[in-house]
Amino acid sequence: MGLLSTILTLPLAPVRGVIWVSEVIQEEVERQLHDPVVLRRELEEIDRAAAAGDLSEQEADQARQAVLDRMTRKT
Repeated sequence: MGLLSTILTLPLAPVRGVIWVSEVIQEEVERQLHDPVVLRRELEEIDRAAAAGDLSEQEADQARQAVLDRMTRKT
């Protein structure tokens, strides 16, 4: 029965492959979104941009809050 089911489901192999790849991509994106090193680097970049005058204090606060929201959000 294993050989027969394999033959019958063979046309679905590309679909299963696409689903698997999309799951791997989603896991990687979520890992990067919640990686403490990446989050800290983003906060440091926001601080540098604010210190250089590229961001107003309000924009910097909003950007920091967005990063902090990502840190505390449950996945």
